[in-house]
Amino acid sequence: MDESFLASVRAAMGSVRKPGPHDTVYKDECVFSFDTPFSRDGLYVNLSTLRGVGADYLRLDRARTGNALYLHLKFSKKKVKGEPGSDAKPETTPTRMAIGVEGGFDVDDAEAYETKETYALAMVEKKENEGASDDDSFAITSAPYPNQDLPFVVCDAADAVIKHAGFRESAETAAWREEFRESKYARGLRQEPATEATRVSPDPRDWRCAESGADSNLWLNLGDGHIGSGRQHWDGSGGNGAALRHYELMKKQGKEFPLVVKLGTITPSGADVYSYAPDEDDMVTDPLLAEHLAHWGINVMQMQKTEKSMAELQIDLNKGFEFDKITEAGAELEATTGAGRIGLKNLGNTCYVNSVLQVLKEVPALDATYRGNASEIFESAPADPTADFPTQFAKTLAALNTDRYVAADGPEDLSVPEIAPRMFKRLVGKNHAEFSTGRQQDAVEYFQHLLDVMARAEREHGDRLGPSRDADGEDFVPRRGSAKLFEFDVEEKVTCAVSGAVRYVRRRENVLPLEVPVALASNAREIEADRERKRQRTGEGEDEMNEDEKRVEEKNVSAIRPVVPFDACLAKFAADETVEDWFSTATGAKGSATRRSRFATFPEVLAVQVRRYYVASDWTPKKLDALVPMPETVDLEALRGAGLQPGETELPEAEDAAAAGGGSGGAVP
Repeated sequence: MDESFLASVRAAMGSVRKPGPHDTVYKDECVFSFDTPFSRDGLYVNLSTLRGVGADYLRLDRARTGNALYLHLKFSKKKVKGEPGSDAKPETTPTRMAIGVEGGFDVDDAEAYETKETYALAMVEKKENEGASDDDSFAITSAPYPNQDLPFVVCDAADAVIKHAGFRESAETAAWREEFRESKYARGLRQEPATEATRVSPDPRDWRCAESGADSNLWLNLGDGHIGSGRQHWDGSGGNGAALRHYELMKKQGKEFPLVVKLGTITPSGADVYSYAPDEDDMVTDPLLAEHLAHWGINVMQMQKTEKSMAELQIDLNKGFEFDKITEAGAELEATTGAGRIGLKNLGNTCYVNSVLQVLKEVPALDATYRGNASEIFESAPADPTADFPTQFAKTLAALNTDRYVAADGPEDLSVPEIAPRMFKRLVGKNHAEFSTGRQQDAVEYFQHLLDVMARAEREHGDRLGPSRDADGEDFVPRRGSAKLFEFDVEEKVTCAVSGAVRYVRRRENVLPLEVPVALASNAREIEADRERKRQRTGEGEDEMNEDEKRVEEKNVSAIRPVVPFDACLAKFAADETVEDWFSTATGAKGSATRRSRFATFPEVLAVQVRRYYVASDWTPKKLDALVPMPETVDLEALRGAGLQPGETELPEAEDAAAAGGGSGGAVP
């Protein structure tokens, strides 16, 4: 090994740090881009900060941190065709709600790859010549690794980096592991005396719901030994809710028996335990479960699993979800790629994150603010760029709105990484009870949370963003906070049906929720004709329908999806709504009123939520399967609010009405 290189390594090794088990090592992805070890130029891991950077940001990282030693990771992979004796990945069935761990979901490609890994120790030294450009101010030299001539402290750190799980596994896997908390009712659980009638038979064939006689999805109340049916599942299967009704009945009688265990899941290693207590209302653990079950005659050491656990049912839901409804299965789609047409990898259950990011990348002001100022944002980033919102948002928009990650050689070019927003997701969801987990979430709630995070970051780091400029160099939007681009005021007018008096109330929103009036579908006649055809066919004989047709018939009244015009959704928002049992401060009595909504102000960018989820008559959540085509332009002028009009009388405030003898109480909706 060259002596001058060794001398430089020895001079710089004082800043080298060996990662411990609790350190996060960013060896999977660049902190400023989505470059990985599989990228053409690989990834450089700073042996002091333990953060990886792509080749384009190596000199920037050297200037920012002052550290000169890097471990260069350069990987390549090729598909394994699966010949006998190859390392082709076998198909496995997930058994736990986790990702990237044994028994969990594997969200990587189903195809197996043969990977070649090479390492080198890179030295980034500052040049002495003055007047050099930033790109030329540092010289990069390297030596293959491992190398016995290198100092032990450097080899020890490099080996630890290579063996470390890395950011992807340590952060992402932890978010997906489903861990239940111990019920606060478990250790002090009150149990009624066991009798011959309440002792549970060791034979599962004898188990029955005390209310309905059902023999599956049965839950034993650990407090009084009652066996009841569980609640109905998302797909209409399952039970009738007898176990929950029994808990509520006992609570009315002053008996708190919140813990239930699912019969059929009991094994020597545990079982599904649920707490109906309102302050828990979730899956929990019971550290004294074996003791509590023994009270009712159940020896856990003799029990065998006979039913699917709740985790397994959830896994079945994820595996069996009808993705064809959202991926246009069967349609002839044209593949597209390029700047603005870059896909995001689903990290298991992160389609809500990806959907929001794909929408926000289309907002010119956001793109100009963050991607347009990316260089300045990266240069001014704090010591830890992974904890900096401007850096991670600029990084994401730069990946989505440029052609940096377009595979020039098509899908076979394995050096172009998939865009997986792991750092962004972890940063935005940090310390949030839901968004920090791997569970599926509501996209609108995430969008609003993301705007809050963005607003806080811009208040703290607004001076780093600079002006947002368009192609002509003019200010694109005043630096007043990007989240405000979406804000607007809704004017709500309430009119007393008896007195005619009105009240105007304003509220600030950043999303316009629109109901979908299926009755106004433009293809309503075709839907009714299809329903009639099915009624006639079913009446002629059920045997004439094959199994596939029966499944369609059960899940959809009509195979034709309703097409509801966007204008119909807006009309539904603007329509008058009748409010019953409403207290009027004008009359001092309850009666009816009408309520309508208008725009008091318009946002620069209108975010619309088409509300597809609803609660059916049996109180189960359903998703409306309807198409709502989005128009190219929308004229909202007719929905502009005008405030109090001449001739209108305002409703008095509650205290004014009481002082005038008009009564009090109630609140305006």
